Amino acid sequence: MDQTKSKNIMENPVVVTLCALLCCALWGTAFPGIKLGYEWTGVQNSDTATQILYAGIRFTLAGILVIIIGSCAQKKNLLPNKKAIYKIIILAIFQTIVQYLFFYVGLARTTGVKSSIITSFNVFGSLLISAFVFHQEKLTMKKVVGCAIGFMGVVLVNLTGGSMDTSLHFAGEGFIFISAMSYALSSGFIKKFGKEEDPVMLSGYQFLLGGLFLFLVGGAFGGHVSFLQKNGSANIPAISMILYLAMVSAVAYSLWGILLKHNPISRVAIFGFTNPIFGVVLSALLLDEKDSLGVGSIVALVLVCMGIFIVNKVENIPIEDGTSFHS
Repeated sequence: MDQTKSKNIMENPVVVTLCALLCCALWGTAFPGIKLGYEWTGVQNSDTATQILYAGIRFTLAGILVIIIGSCAQKKNLLPNKKAIYKIIILAIFQTIVQYLFFYVGLARTTGVKSSIITSFNVFGSLLISAFVFHQEKLTMKKVVGCAIGFMGVVLVNLTGGSMDTSLHFAGEGFIFISAMSYALSSGFIKKFGKEEDPVMLSGYQFLLGGLFLFLVGGAFGGHVSFLQKNGSANIPAISMILYLAMVSAVAYSLWGILLKHNPISRVAIFGFTNPIFGVVLSALLLDEKDSLGVGSIVALVLVCMGIFIVNKVENIPIEDGTSFHS
């Protein structure tokens, strides 16, 4: 009874909207948060190995947090069964390892503007993979149009006040695209595996496994992160930031996984277009980058909201278990 009630709540359009926006807002804080974290720990923008090591620390901590919080919430040890092991490995590969390895290496070889725009293709990728690879929902014109309008908003917010060259490099833009598609593929796996396993458990252990892998890779290639000040005392701001970033991943990805379990991927993924909007606004407030705000950002937000509205107006989207989602 409680499980059915919980399921109905997570399918409520208002709850979906609020939870998805919360996830995206948290991810939006990660943009300025990572920049500040790099500054406070002395990580250079060109030091890819150290960035990967930093990500490894962040996601390992995120995994530990999810496992501890999930265990306390459920009043039992959050442990995977034997059948869940391969699912955790698959999620760790696509959602954490491939996504972030290709992202950090690609980001070092292209601009932040192009990276943000290309990364937004994961919304289209999630829709296409859900429809044609996992057969979890149908591809409709409304979904395509909604995604296209939302994507226009992402392009606009990234190009406002700047410019973008048209050069393309496989080790740069190509790697960012692979990263985006890896995340899109992981969304399909989360929905598929979430029908059989606890999405919070999957999130916790895939973070732990993926984070440890990134930690080892970053360290093996010479990465080094110190959370101590020059006098040897603890660097409280740096420690607080890595813990906050870990919390962002733990809460946002776990909640996103629960949403994907109970809703069509398109209905949840479309909110991903708000990530760069939150990133721009929060960077302007926290990093004093007020030049990034303006009419273009407002228009971009309107376009993203229009895209979300169009996708969420699709009536009676069939879900695999035979039920339907009504607007």
